[in-house]
Amino acid sequence: MATEIKSRHATVSRQPCELYMGFVDMRNFLQFLPEDRKKDITADYDSIRGTVQGFNVGIRVADRIPYSRIDFKDDGAPFQFSISMFFDPAQEAGKTDFHIEFSAELNFMMKMLLGSRLQEALDKLVTSLADASEGKMPEGFDPSQYGFRK
Repeated sequence: MATEIKSRHATVSRQPCELYMGFVDMRNFLQFLPEDRKKDITADYDSIRGTVQGFNVGIRVADRIPYSRIDFKDDGAPFQFSISMFFDPAQEAGKTDFHIEFSAELNFMMKMLLGSRLQEALDKLVTSLADASEGKMPEGFDPSQYGFRK
């Protein structure tokens, strides 16, 4: 039975098409990694692959619905999973109602170990994206590690 986790919804101060374009190309994810981590990661338009805590993990785009939704699926991970990102027009013009849905085939032990952490991670990602769109930086964020000056 699949474990399904839905993130909170947040309003991002970007139009759905702008936000969608940031996630549509998997190479864009490399810019968010610290320089010392980039050597272990490879990406092309449709996929990204790397070693995480000793596991070879890959993610591939399964489907793109322009400016509305992107579906990702595992591509050689220790367990099967899928992730969907939703880019819905918000009631306020020029903004996006953004949320993420995650589904995985986790055994009982993995579900107990990862379930709440996955929920927290998805919620934090959505909140951080919404905050960043408003010019707020996450606590402890060091822009210099991404090539930006403080």
